[in-house]
Amino acid sequence: MTTSDTTSPNPDAKAAPRGVTLSDATLFAQALGPGRLIGIDAGTKTLGLALSDVTRTIASALETILRKKFSLDSKRLLDIAAEHAVQGFVLGFPANLDGSEGPRAQATRAFARNLNAVSPLPVLLWDERLTTMEAERLLIDADTTRKRRSEVIDKLAATLILQGALDRMRITSR
Repeated sequence: MTTSDTTSPNPDAKAAPRGVTLSDATLFAQALGPGRLIGIDAGTKTLGLALSDVTRTIASALETILRKKFSLDSKRLLDIAAEHAVQGFVLGFPANLDGSEGPRAQATRAFARNLNAVSPLPVLLWDERLTTMEAERLLIDADTTRKRRSEVIDKLAATLILQGALDRMRITSR
């Protein structure tokens, strides 16, 4: 199922290739070339990032970008993607527990649309319900200080998001 907006505001403009946003892991995997993926936990103040290995087996925490404005955030994100030869993005999608979409889900869709406009790389919207809570619980169980938790929570959530998508893609490719 594709959730991309493929219409251009100006059809006569010579635009860079646009990416596509998908919500199906199998279709996303088919749209990828060989290489790494970046997982993104998009919050209002930060973008937590995780990076897969080249075999797309393991996700590792990468960094946290303090959000400023989209043009600066996307430039940093695309620089990281180029540095690691990334083939796609897995964007955590914050649906409500009942499956409905609230303001954060709408903001995430807007982020995906904006990312599609500046990058040809595909974006997978991955259900992230409870990943931040799981990340918090893991950090508390590891006896991490409150200060340290606040420094790493977003990239750990991105790691959980990306690992879930990697696991699903591996299962569906068998």
